[in-house]
Amino acid sequence: MAKKRPQTTATRPQLSDAARGAEGADVNYPVVGAREPCPCGSGRRYKACHGRAAAHAATELVHRPFEGLAGEGDWVALRELVPAATVELTLKDGLPEGVPSVTLATVLPMAWPALRRDDGTVLIGLQNDTASGDISRDLADTLQRALAAEPGTPVQGRRAPADSPRLQDLLDPKGPFEPVVHDGFEFWVQDAENATPDVTASLERANAAAIPTVKLTGVDSAYWCETPEKNHLRWVMPYPEERLLDALARLHAAGRSSLGEGTRLVGSFRAHGLTVPVWDLPSGVGAEDVEKPAAEFAERLTTALASTAPLTADERRARGGLTNRQVTLS
Repeated sequence: MAKKRPQTTATRPQLSDAARGAEGADVNYPVVGAREPCPCGSGRRYKACHGRAAAHAATELVHRPFEGLAGEGDWVALRELVPAATVELTLKDGLPEGVPSVTLATVLPMAWPALRRDDGTVLIGLQNDTASGDISRDLADTLQRALAAEPGTPVQGRRAPADSPRLQDLLDPKGPFEPVVHDGFEFWVQDAENATPDVTASLERANAAAIPTVKLTGVDSAYWCETPEKNHLRWVMPYPEERLLDALARLHAAGRSSLGEGTRLVGSFRAHGLTVPVWDLPSGVGAEDVEKPAAEFAERLTTALASTAPLTADERRARGGLTNRQVTLS
């Protein structure tokens, strides 16, 4: 489905350690406007002095923001591929008093970044725009503010302070991460009959646009989806990109990259530091039909990943074809 990513209003950047003082002096400067004199006394505008380092710290892109979290591949899939899904999150320090649960959701009604429900439960939206280059830090900031919000209120987006915690600091790395894929977005509301007209309208639009999606059970982070002309399998893989492309090329050149009759490995894309191979499937092939072929492919891939032999001419051509059809989502 099309993602609804609202524009967020960023707060003024906070000075990082690198931007504090000259010659490494430990000075806590107040935050000022970009065109105001820098508090360090240099006489230059803030944006041309210490604001430059602060802005860089706030916008530097983290290419693999979910690394170190349980279920990294599923985090990527839920961020980029899956219309409607939820996951119960486990916090390192446990749930605060008055918060029965914390749930990650692909999207929330009205494109809210987070919501504290009337009963105290917290929902965090994953597919919203983030204000800095670190999705993990922005989501952690949203989570912390949602935990402290008054019940019954949404939480707006903002740029997280550069020194604030990341999801890796807040979530239990050993906690389960088990996505539940939904047919629609009814999980948005606890009482659909009494939902506001805006929420009801948003729910109807979202359900109409959602592409049917199913998570495979036999392999990690693989998602089948149905489209009008053909179906697809999109599989988020944790291996280093160059090594994975070599392995896929070996299998492709050997005629062993398909998932059965009529299926075809058509390419891959990058998303948040991971590579996502994509297969075209005939329209009659459902998720249950590719469970066994996907598990068998995983075994073939493991063998191909272990090979250190130079690629043959056919394998190099296969690799070139896969590379030429690769796109970057994020």
